[in-house]
Amino acid sequence: MSFNDVLKKSFIQSTAESMSRGDVLLAIGVACLIAIYIFAIYRVMTRKVFYNNSFNISLVALAIITTAIILSIQSSVVISLGMVGALSIVRFRTAIKEPMDLVFLFWSISVGIICGAGLFEIAIMASLFLTAVIFGLEKLPVAKASMMLVVDSDNVYGEEEIINTVKKYSSYVKIKSRNMNAESLNMVVEVKIKEEAKCIREVNALKGINNVSLISQDGEVTF
Repeated sequence: MSFNDVLKKSFIQSTAESMSRGDVLLAIGVACLIAIYIFAIYRVMTRKVFYNNSFNISLVALAIITTAIILSIQSSVVISLGMVGALSIVRFRTAIKEPMDLVFLFWSISVGIICGAGLFEIAIMASLFLTAVIFGLEKLPVAKASMMLVVDSDNVYGEEEIINTVKKYSSYVKIKSRNMNAESLNMVVEVKIKEEAKCIREVNALKGINNVSLISQDGEVTF
């Protein structure tokens, strides 16, 4: 027996013979069940924001496809080299806007890889642990997000009075912009206000105020 025959028997034939149809169905079935679990968790996590049903369905499909790829790679070294060449030309150009979407994407891929390797207990335990971590961290209190107070006034000398009024309701006051001409004053102030309606009413009652707006923002939270 030549060296090539030994290499072929060791790396190509032995792996393929050791994988039965039952093992393949079991790996794909477990991956599908965990992927459906990920589908449900993603749906619950995004109940307060924009929910993308197509992305959620793709998580399930991605886990099953990844499992099939790993099983194929295990069956033959030749197939694994072909997979590397084929997948190297794939380019994903869809932008991931939410960081949590990226987490779920890697979660789904990881489940496919682990189930394809036959390590079902690791896939199940890791999924349950990750779920507990995500929901646990979500329950932690966070600082109140800042808001933007936009004030339009005919009193060009009323800035100090406006700021003093706002400070009654907000411990954090920072002027972001100030536009002034001979007849009007426009200000944008970053604030953290609890009694929003009461603050707006009092600012609106000041001399020369034409319009007051309080706008929420989705930017970074200042602690």
